[in-house]
Amino acid sequence: MANVLEGIRVIEQGTFITGPAASMLLADLGAEVIKVERPGSGDPFRAFKGGLYSPHFQTYNRNKKSITLDTKSEEDLAIFDELIRSADVYIQNFRPGTADRLGAGEERLRSINEKLIYCGISGFGNDGPAAARPAYDTVAQAASGFLGLFINPENPRVVGPAVADSLTGFYAAYGILGALHERNRTGKGRRVDVSMLEAMCHFNLDAFTHFYAENEVMGPYSRPQVSQSYVFECADGNWIALHMSSPEKFWQGLANAMEIPDLFEDERFATREGRIAHQEDLIDLMGPIFKSLPRATWCERLEQEDVPHSPMYRPDEALEDPQAKHLNLLVSAPHPSGGEWKTVRSPISYDGQQNTSVNAPPLLDQNREEILRHLTKKKVVSF
Repeated sequence: MANVLEGIRVIEQGTFITGPAASMLLADLGAEVIKVERPGSGDPFRAFKGGLYSPHFQTYNRNKKSITLDTKSEEDLAIFDELIRSADVYIQNFRPGTADRLGAGEERLRSINEKLIYCGISGFGNDGPAAARPAYDTVAQAASGFLGLFINPENPRVVGPAVADSLTGFYAAYGILGALHERNRTGKGRRVDVSMLEAMCHFNLDAFTHFYAENEVMGPYSRPQVSQSYVFECADGNWIALHMSSPEKFWQGLANAMEIPDLFEDERFATREGRIAHQEDLIDLMGPIFKSLPRATWCERLEQEDVPHSPMYRPDEALEDPQAKHLNLLVSAPHPSGGEWKTVRSPISYDGQQNTSVNAPPLLDQNREEILRHLTKKKVVSF
């Protein structure tokens, strides 16, 4: 696949998820990403069972190079400055004020490279009453009104992956791409700021629109009711998901698959509005029916009737699906310590070409010699 960001150099001084996720997205598009880490321990996300290569770290740090630098040391600060001088983008996700203390504030870095795109990611923004507060994924989800849409009132507990962290990284990459495009036209760098709170409020736009347009406060069952979404356990203990939406043909197909064609003679279910109002009754009705047959049988029946459905896969199942295999979603690369490293490829294709090439996340300081050799050559040429 075309590396559309080939020639773009990104210096990432990120930790945990938001900063690393942003630079990984740029790396997936062909940018050279150099991850600057703390000597000895590196990104705190590395720590795992006495080692420095956790699955958490691996998730957000493929296609990168690693070098350790202590910017409090004059020698390492000089190397860091050379990297900034050669860079197009710098990314950090420190608390406000920390970058300045580390010699990585925008003003200082822009004095070294005026064309630099400087990206600062924060929890609550750079100023304001909450700016200094620590922010992690669950905190940002809660503050944006998003978390409440996923909490089951009958069993209130946090569920699911780090959505706020990952999405903030997406928004940061989105902002950086816009700034790079503008720089091609103006020749000037930009500061790109995004906070987890702002990112999640924007991602939660549907809930805010419903409130301001209709005075409706959405809850965890609001969208599934309107979209008519369901999950059911099947006879073999596997689960299946349905998204019935609004076309009547889907419901007629489902009724046929369940072998209850007279379903719509019940006035509760005769119209879309009725099915929304009586979703709990539908769940009570359909639950035992789906539990009477194995999932594969239901998938066959529903596919024949063109009903929107999918097996509710576990992570160990999803990439074994024939369509996932056809799309080459699972890719691999040599593990830096030996063996094979596996991951999911970038979802972006250009001109019909999938990006199936990937490099495993680097070991701590793995690319020091290569990076320093390149900087030395560049310095010699510039003289």
